[in-house]
Amino acid sequence: MTSSAAENWNQFRGPAEDGRADNAGLPTAWAEDQNVAWKTPLEGKAWSSPVVWGDRVWVTNANPEGTRLSVLCIDKSNGNVLYDKLLWEVAEPQFCHAFNSYASPTPVLEDGFVYLTFGSPYTACLKASDGEVVWTRTDFTCDHFRGAGSSPILHGDSLILNFDGADHQFVVALNKLTGKTVWKTPRSVDYRDLDAGGKPKRGGDMRKAYGTPIMVKTDDGTAVLVSAGAMALYGYNPTNGKELWRVETIGTHSTSCRPVTGLGMVYTTMGFSKGILLAVRPDGKGHVTKSHVAWRYTKAAPKKPSILIKDDLLFMIDDGGVAACLEARTGTEIWKERIGGNFSASPIMAGGMIYLFDENGKGTVLAAERDFKVIASNELEAGCMGSPAVSGDMLIVRTKKALYGLRNH
Repeated sequence: MTSSAAENWNQFRGPAEDGRADNAGLPTAWAEDQNVAWKTPLEGKAWSSPVVWGDRVWVTNANPEGTRLSVLCIDKSNGNVLYDKLLWEVAEPQFCHAFNSYASPTPVLEDGFVYLTFGSPYTACLKASDGEVVWTRTDFTCDHFRGAGSSPILHGDSLILNFDGADHQFVVALNKLTGKTVWKTPRSVDYRDLDAGGKPKRGGDMRKAYGTPIMVKTDDGTAVLVSAGAMALYGYNPTNGKELWRVETIGTHSTSCRPVTGLGMVYTTMGFSKGILLAVRPDGKGHVTKSHVAWRYTKAAPKKPSILIKDDLLFMIDDGGVAACLEARTGTEIWKERIGGNFSASPIMAGGMIYLFDENGKGTVLAAERDFKVIASNELEAGCMGSPAVSGDMLIVRTKKALYGLRNH
Protein backbone atom coordinates (compact mmCIF):
# COMPACT_ATOMS: atom_id res chain seq x y z
CA MET A 1 0.00 0.00 0.00
CA THR A 2 1.97 2.98 -1.28
CA SER A 3 0.85 6.53 -1.95
CA SER A 4 2.04 10.08 -2.40
CA ALA A 5 2.80 12.17 0.67
CA ALA A 6 0.14 14.71 -0.33
CA GLU A 7 -2.54 12.04 0.08
CA ASN A 8 -1.40 10.94 3.54
CA TRP A 9 -2.48 12.40 6.86
CA ASN A 10 -0.86 9.72 8.95
CA GLN A 11 -1.16 10.96 12.53
CA PHE A 12 -2.79 13.44 14.89
CA ARG A 13 -2.32 16.89 13.27
CA GLY A 14 -0.90 15.40 10.08
CA PRO A 15 2.53 14.53 8.68
CA ALA A 16 4.07 17.86 9.72
CA GLU A 17 2.76 17.23 13.28
CA ASP A 18 1.33 20.75 13.44
CA GLY A 19 -1.94 20.85 11.51
CA ARG A 20 -0.44 22.32 8.34
CA ALA A 21 -1.30 21.06 4.86
CA ASP A 22 0.18 22.46 1.67
CA ASN A 23 -3.06 21.87 -0.22
CA ALA A 24 -4.71 24.97 -1.63
CA GLY A 25 -7.81 23.35 -3.12
CA LEU A 26 -9.90 22.59 -0.05
CA PRO A 27 -13.51 23.79 0.05
CA THR A 28 -14.30 26.91 2.04
CA ALA A 29 -18.06 26.36 1.88
CA TRP A 30 -19.96 23.23 2.90
CA ALA A 31 -23.28 22.07 4.32
CA GLU A 32 -25.21 18.82 4.50
CA ASP A 33 -26.18 19.37 0.86
CA GLN A 34 -23.09 21.23 -0.37
CA ASN A 35 -19.62 19.93 -1.24
CA VAL A 36 -20.19 16.60 0.55
CA ALA A 37 -18.51 13.90 -1.54
CA TRP A 38 -19.70 11.27 0.93
CA LYS A 39 -21.00 10.88 4.47
CA THR A 40 -20.59 7.73 6.55
CA PRO A 41 -22.66 7.40 9.74
CA LEU A 42 -20.67 6.30 12.80
CA GLU A 43 -22.11 4.45 15.76
CA GLY A 44 -20.66 4.64 19.25
CA LYS A 45 -18.88 7.52 20.95
CA ALA A 46 -15.31 8.34 19.95
CA TRP A 47 -13.34 11.58 19.70
CA SER A 48 -10.25 10.29 17.87
CA SER A 49 -9.31 12.08 14.66
CA PRO A 50 -9.32 10.42 11.22
CA VAL A 51 -6.01 9.41 9.65
CA VAL A 52 -5.37 8.71 5.97
CA TRP A 53 -2.97 6.62 3.92
CA GLY A 54 -3.50 6.49 0.18
CA ASP A 55 -7.11 5.66 -0.61
CA ARG A 56 -8.07 4.61 2.93
CA VAL A 57 -9.20 6.38 6.09
CA TRP A 58 -9.02 4.92 9.60
CA VAL A 59 -10.82 5.88 12.80
CA THR A 60 -10.98 4.17 16.16
CA ASN A 61 -14.30 3.67 17.89
CA ALA A 62 -15.88 2.54 21.16
CA ASN A 63 -19.33 2.04 22.56
CA PRO A 64 -20.38 4.68 25.14
CA GLU A 65 -19.79 2.23 28.00
CA GLY A 66 -16.19 1.55 26.93
CA THR A 67 -16.57 -2.23 26.87
CA ARG A 68 -15.97 -2.64 23.12
CA LEU A 69 -12.96 -1.08 21.38
CA SER A 70 -12.77 -1.18 17.59
CA VAL A 71 -11.25 0.25 14.42
CA LEU A 72 -12.89 1.15 11.10
CA CYS A 73 -11.23 1.34 7.70
CA ILE A 74 -13.10 3.42 5.12
CA ASP A 75 -12.70 3.84 1.36
CA LYS A 76 -11.70 7.46 0.79
CA SER A 77 -13.24 7.55 -2.67
CA ASN A 78 -16.82 6.80 -1.60
CA GLY A 79 -17.03 6.50 2.20
CA ASN A 80 -17.79 2.77 2.16
CA VAL A 81 -16.69 0.82 5.24
CA LEU A 82 -14.04 -1.72 4.21
CA TYR A 83 -13.80 -3.31 7.64
CA ASP A 84 -15.12 -2.64 11.13
CA LYS A 85 -13.04 -4.76 13.48
CA LEU A 86 -13.67 -5.38 17.16
CA LEU A 87 -10.24 -5.34 18.79
CA TRP A 88 -10.80 -5.72 22.51
CA GLU A 89 -13.52 -6.16 25.09
CA VAL A 90 -13.03 -4.52 28.48
CA ALA A 91 -14.78 -6.21 31.39
CA GLU A 92 -14.50 -3.27 33.80
CA PRO A 93 -13.67 0.01 32.03
CA GLN A 94 -12.14 2.86 33.98
CA PHE A 95 -14.26 5.92 34.65
CA CYS A 96 -14.43 8.24 31.65
CA HIS A 97 -15.82 11.75 31.97
CA ALA A 98 -18.86 12.45 29.78
CA PHE A 99 -16.84 15.11 27.98
CA ASN A 100 -14.28 12.49 26.89
CA SER A 101 -14.68 9.13 25.14
CA TYR A 102 -13.16 5.66 25.40
CA ALA A 103 -11.59 6.10 21.94
CA SER A 104 -10.00 9.56 21.96
CA PRO A 105 -6.34 8.86 21.03
CA THR A 106 -5.69 9.08 17.27
CA PRO A 107 -3.85 6.25 15.44
CA VAL A 108 -0.55 6.71 13.60
CA LEU A 109 0.09 5.10 10.21
CA GLU A 110 2.98 4.02 8.04
CA ASP A 111 3.01 2.01 4.85
CA GLY A 112 1.23 -1.26 5.59
CA PHE A 113 0.59 -0.76 9.31
CA VAL A 114 -1.78 0.95 11.74
CA TYR A 115 -0.62 1.68 15.29
CA LEU A 116 -3.28 2.58 17.81
CA THR A 117 -3.95 2.91 21.50
CA PHE A 118 -6.96 3.29 23.75
CA GLY A 119 -4.71 4.15 26.68
CA SER A 120 -4.20 1.66 29.46
CA PRO A 121 -6.59 -1.07 28.21
CA TYR A 122 -5.16 -1.74 24.76
CA THR A 123 -2.32 -0.76 22.42
CA ALA A 124 -1.68 -2.61 19.16
CA CYS A 125 -0.15 -2.79 15.71
CA LEU A 126 -2.43 -3.93 12.87
CA LYS A 127 -1.92 -4.81 9.25
CA ALA A 128 -3.51 -1.99 7.29
CA SER A 129 -4.83 -4.28 4.56
CA ASP A 130 -7.31 -6.20 6.69
CA GLY A 131 -6.88 -5.14 10.34
CA GLU A 132 -5.08 -8.34 11.33
CA VAL A 133 -3.42 -7.85 14.72
CA VAL A 134 0.39 -8.04 14.63
CA TRP A 135 1.01 -7.45 18.34
CA THR A 136 -0.80 -6.08 21.39
CA ARG A 137 0.01 -4.60 24.79
CA THR A 138 -2.61 -4.72 27.53
CA ASP A 139 -0.28 -4.52 30.52
CA PHE A 140 0.17 -0.76 31.02
CA THR A 141 -1.01 0.39 34.44
CA CYS A 142 -2.40 3.90 34.30
CA ASP A 143 -5.50 5.40 35.89
CA HIS A 144 -6.49 7.98 33.28
CA PHE A 145 -8.99 9.37 35.80
CA ARG A 146 -11.13 11.05 33.11
CA GLY A 147 -10.33 8.79 30.15
CA ALA A 148 -7.28 8.56 27.87
CA GLY A 149 -6.38 11.20 25.29
CA SER A 150 -2.70 11.04 24.30
CA SER A 151 -1.98 9.84 20.76
CA PRO A 152 1.04 7.70 19.77
CA ILE A 153 3.84 8.82 17.44
CA LEU A 154 6.48 7.00 15.41
CA HIS A 155 10.19 7.72 15.50
CA GLY A 156 12.55 5.37 13.71
CA ASP A 157 11.75 1.86 14.89
CA SER A 158 9.89 3.06 17.99
CA LEU A 159 6.27 3.75 18.82
CA ILE A 160 6.26 6.40 21.55
CA LEU A 161 3.37 7.03 23.96
CA ASN A 162 2.60 9.33 26.88
CA PHE A 163 0.87 7.85 29.92
CA ASP A 164 -0.02 10.58 32.41
CA GLY A 165 -2.54 9.22 34.88
CA ALA A 166 -3.53 9.91 38.45
CA ASP A 167 -1.40 7.01 39.69
CA HIS A 168 1.45 6.59 37.18
CA GLN A 169 3.06 9.09 34.81
CA PHE A 170 5.62 7.99 32.23
CA VAL A 171 6.71 8.02 28.59
CA VAL A 172 7.37 4.68 26.92
CA ALA A 173 8.94 3.62 23.62
CA LEU A 174 7.94 0.28 22.08
CA ASN A 175 9.63 -1.60 19.28
CA LYS A 176 7.16 -1.03 16.46
CA LEU A 177 7.80 -4.50 15.01
CA THR A 178 7.27 -6.50 18.21
CA GLY A 179 5.60 -4.20 20.74
CA LYS A 180 8.32 -4.89 23.30
CA THR A 181 9.44 -2.06 25.57
CA VAL A 182 12.61 -0.28 24.41
CA TRP A 183 12.67 2.24 27.25
CA LYS A 184 10.33 3.67 29.86
CA THR A 185 10.95 6.96 31.67
CA PRO A 186 8.90 8.22 34.63
CA ARG A 187 7.99 11.90 34.86
CA SER A 188 10.35 13.68 37.22
CA VAL A 189 8.51 16.82 38.32
CA ASP A 190 7.56 17.23 41.98
CA TYR A 191 3.79 17.71 41.77
CA ARG A 192 3.67 19.21 45.27
CA ASP A 193 0.19 17.81 45.79
CA LEU A 194 0.53 15.48 48.77
CA ASP A 195 -1.84 15.74 51.71
CA ALA A 196 -0.89 15.35 55.37
CA GLY A 197 -1.03 11.57 54.97
CA GLY A 198 1.38 11.58 52.03
CA LYS A 199 -1.25 10.80 49.38
CA PRO A 200 -1.96 12.90 46.27
CA LYS A 201 -4.81 15.34 46.79
CA ARG A 202 -8.00 14.97 44.75
CA GLY A 203 -7.07 11.38 43.98
CA GLY A 204 -4.16 12.45 41.77
CA ASP A 205 -6.29 14.68 39.56
CA MET A 206 -3.49 17.25 39.27
CA ARG A 207 -1.08 14.65 37.85
CA LYS A 208 -2.99 13.67 34.73
CA ALA A 209 -2.44 14.97 31.20
CA TYR A 210 -3.51 14.18 27.64
CA GLY A 211 -0.74 15.62 25.46
CA THR A 212 0.86 14.12 22.34
CA PRO A 213 4.64 14.49 21.90
CA ILE A 214 6.56 15.79 18.89
CA MET A 215 10.08 15.38 17.54
CA VAL A 216 12.24 18.49 17.13
CA LYS A 217 15.83 19.18 16.15
CA THR A 218 17.99 21.76 17.86
CA ASP A 219 20.27 24.10 15.93
CA ASP A 220 23.13 21.60 16.19
CA GLY A 221 20.98 18.78 14.78
CA THR A 222 20.24 16.99 18.06
CA ALA A 223 16.92 15.12 17.99
CA VAL A 224 14.72 15.86 21.00
CA LEU A 225 11.42 14.25 21.95
CA VAL A 226 9.30 17.07 23.39
CA SER A 227 6.50 15.83 25.62
CA ALA A 228 4.05 17.80 27.77
CA GLY A 229 2.81 16.28 31.01
CA ALA A 230 1.09 17.71 34.04
CA MET A 231 3.02 20.66 35.48
CA ALA A 232 6.03 20.28 33.16
CA LEU A 233 7.24 20.24 29.56
CA TYR A 234 10.05 17.74 28.98
CA GLY A 235 12.77 17.12 26.44
CA TYR A 236 13.98 13.50 26.11
CA ASN A 237 16.60 11.61 24.15
CA PRO A 238 14.34 9.57 21.82
CA THR A 239 16.87 6.73 21.59
CA ASN A 240 17.12 5.85 25.28
CA GLY A 241 14.46 7.97 27.01
CA LYS A 242 16.94 10.00 29.07
CA GLU A 243 15.48 13.29 30.26
CA LEU A 244 17.47 16.15 28.74
CA TRP A 245 15.60 19.12 30.18
CA ARG A 246 12.44 20.17 31.97
CA VAL A 247 10.37 23.36 32.12
CA GLU A 248 8.11 23.41 35.17
CA THR A 249 4.65 24.98 35.20
CA ILE A 250 3.47 24.01 38.67
CA GLY A 251 -0.31 24.00 38.97
CA THR A 252 -1.04 23.32 35.28
CA HIS A 253 -2.72 19.93 35.02
CA SER A 254 -4.63 18.14 32.22
CA THR A 255 -2.47 19.50 29.41
CA SER A 256 -4.00 18.33 26.12
CA CYS A 257 -2.29 20.16 23.26
CA ARG A 258 0.40 18.93 20.91
CA PRO A 259 3.35 21.35 20.71
CA VAL A 260 4.49 22.97 17.46
CA THR A 261 7.96 24.12 16.49
CA GLY A 262 9.49 26.93 14.45
CA LEU A 263 12.04 29.77 14.59
CA GLY A 264 14.23 27.64 16.84
CA MET A 265 11.56 27.32 19.54
CA VAL A 266 8.85 24.97 20.75
CA TYR A 267 5.42 26.47 21.37
CA THR A 268 2.90 24.72 23.56
CA THR A 269 -0.02 25.42 25.83
CA MET A 270 -0.13 24.00 29.33
CA GLY A 271 -2.93 23.57 31.83
CA PHE A 272 -6.70 23.30 31.90
CA SER A 273 -8.23 25.46 34.63
CA LYS A 274 -6.16 28.30 33.18
CA GLY A 275 -4.24 27.91 29.94
CA ILE A 276 -0.76 29.30 29.38
CA LEU A 277 1.20 29.40 26.12
CA LEU A 278 4.97 29.00 26.36
CA ALA A 279 7.78 29.59 23.87
CA VAL A 280 10.72 27.37 24.84
CA ARG A 281 14.18 26.93 23.35
CA PRO A 282 14.68 23.13 23.10
CA ASP A 283 18.47 22.99 23.52
CA GLY A 284 18.71 23.15 27.30
CA LYS A 285 20.04 20.77 29.92
CA GLY A 286 18.47 20.10 33.30
CA HIS A 287 15.89 22.36 34.92
CA VAL A 288 15.58 25.21 32.38
CA THR A 289 12.43 27.04 33.49
CA LYS A 290 14.32 30.26 34.16
CA SER A 291 16.82 30.05 31.31
CA HIS A 292 14.97 28.71 28.25
CA VAL A 293 11.42 30.12 28.37
CA ALA A 294 11.47 32.97 25.84
CA TRP A 295 7.98 34.28 26.64
CA ARG A 296 4.55 33.40 28.07
CA TYR A 297 1.03 34.32 26.98
CA THR A 298 -2.14 33.80 29.03
CA LYS A 299 -4.90 36.03 27.64
CA ALA A 300 -6.55 33.60 25.20
CA ALA A 301 -4.43 30.47 25.48
CA PRO A 302 -6.38 27.32 24.59
CA LYS A 303 -6.68 24.37 26.96
CA LYS A 304 -7.66 21.64 24.47
CA PRO A 305 -7.16 22.85 20.86
CA SER A 306 -3.54 22.87 19.68
CA ILE A 307 -2.07 25.92 17.97
CA LEU A 308 -0.82 26.72 14.45
CA ILE A 309 2.38 28.35 13.21
CA LYS A 310 2.89 30.06 9.86
CA ASP A 311 6.27 31.70 9.29
CA ASP A 312 6.56 34.22 12.16
CA LEU A 313 2.90 34.06 13.24
CA LEU A 314 1.04 31.87 15.73
CA PHE A 315 -2.71 31.30 15.43
CA MET A 316 -5.01 29.75 18.02
CA ILE A 317 -8.59 29.28 19.10
CA ASP A 318 -9.34 28.96 22.79
CA ASP A 319 -11.97 26.64 24.21
CA GLY A 320 -14.50 29.47 24.49
CA GLY A 321 -14.30 30.62 20.87
CA VAL A 322 -11.75 33.45 21.02
CA ALA A 323 -9.27 33.39 18.12
CA ALA A 324 -5.90 35.10 18.37
CA CYS A 325 -2.78 35.82 16.34
CA LEU A 326 0.62 36.41 17.97
CA GLU A 327 4.14 37.29 16.91
CA ALA A 328 5.96 33.97 17.24
CA ARG A 329 9.27 35.60 18.15
CA THR A 330 7.97 37.73 21.00
CA GLY A 331 4.45 36.62 21.94
CA THR A 332 3.10 40.07 21.10
CA GLU A 333 -0.62 39.95 20.39
CA ILE A 334 -1.52 41.10 16.86
CA TRP A 335 -5.27 40.49 17.01
CA LYS A 336 -7.81 38.75 19.20
CA GLU A 337 -11.43 38.27 18.11
CA ARG A 338 -14.40 36.30 19.38
CA ILE A 339 -15.95 34.02 16.77
CA GLY A 340 -18.17 32.19 19.27
CA GLY A 341 -18.78 28.54 20.02
CA ASN A 342 -16.94 26.01 22.17
CA PHE A 343 -13.90 24.20 20.83
CA SER A 344 -12.07 20.93 21.49
CA ALA A 345 -10.86 20.09 17.97
CA SER A 346 -7.51 21.49 16.88
CA PRO A 347 -7.48 23.78 13.83
CA ILE A 348 -5.76 23.03 10.55
CA MET A 349 -4.20 25.39 8.01
CA ALA A 350 -4.21 24.93 4.24
CA GLY A 351 -3.91 27.28 1.30
CA GLY A 352 -3.37 30.30 3.54
CA MET A 353 -6.59 29.61 5.45
CA ILE A 354 -7.42 28.36 8.95
CA TYR A 355 -10.21 25.82 9.42
CA LEU A 356 -11.99 25.75 12.79
CA PHE A 357 -14.67 23.24 13.83
CA ASP A 358 -16.65 23.75 17.02
CA GLU A 359 -18.55 21.30 19.23
CA ASN A 360 -21.98 22.16 17.76
CA GLY A 361 -21.35 21.81 14.02
CA LYS A 362 -20.15 25.26 13.02
CA GLY A 363 -17.11 25.40 10.76
CA THR A 364 -15.33 28.74 10.38
CA VAL A 365 -12.66 29.61 7.83
CA LEU A 366 -10.26 32.47 8.65
CA ALA A 367 -7.44 34.07 6.70
CA ALA A 368 -4.06 33.06 8.13
CA GLU A 369 -2.86 36.66 8.04
CA ARG A 370 -1.93 39.60 10.24
CA ASP A 371 -5.33 41.13 9.58
CA PHE A 372 -8.33 39.30 11.02
CA LYS A 373 -10.72 38.16 8.30
CA VAL A 374 -13.57 35.64 8.31
CA ILE A 375 -13.76 33.96 4.91
CA ALA A 376 -16.72 31.66 5.52
CA SER A 377 -19.01 30.18 8.15
CA ASN A 378 -20.61 26.77 7.60
CA GLU A 379 -22.78 24.23 9.42
CA LEU A 380 -22.96 20.45 9.74
CA GLU A 381 -25.64 18.64 11.71
CA ALA A 382 -23.32 17.65 14.57
CA GLY A 383 -20.22 19.08 16.18
CA CYS A 384 -16.58 18.01 16.24
CA MET A 385 -14.49 16.80 19.15
CA GLY A 386 -11.72 15.30 17.02
CA SER A 387 -9.59 17.26 14.56
CA PRO A 388 -10.03 17.13 10.76
CA ALA A 389 -7.66 15.50 8.27
CA VAL A 390 -6.57 16.57 4.79
CA SER A 391 -5.89 14.31 1.82
CA GLY A 392 -5.29 15.86 -1.59
CA ASP A 393 -8.21 18.23 -2.19
CA MET A 394 -10.45 16.54 0.38
CA LEU A 395 -11.20 17.73 3.90
CA ILE A 396 -12.11 14.75 6.09
CA VAL A 397 -14.17 15.68 9.13
CA ARG A 398 -15.38 13.49 11.97
CA THR A 399 -18.39 14.77 13.85
CA LYS A 400 -20.12 13.16 16.81
CA LYS A 401 -22.37 11.27 14.38
CA ALA A 402 -20.58 10.77 11.06
CA LEU A 403 -17.43 10.95 8.96
CA TYR A 404 -17.50 13.36 6.01
CA GLY A 405 -15.45 13.70 2.87
CA LEU A 406 -15.74 17.38 1.87
CA ARG A 407 -14.60 18.41 -1.59
CA ASN A 408 -15.36 21.20 -4.05
CA HIS A 409 -17.96 20.10 -6.59
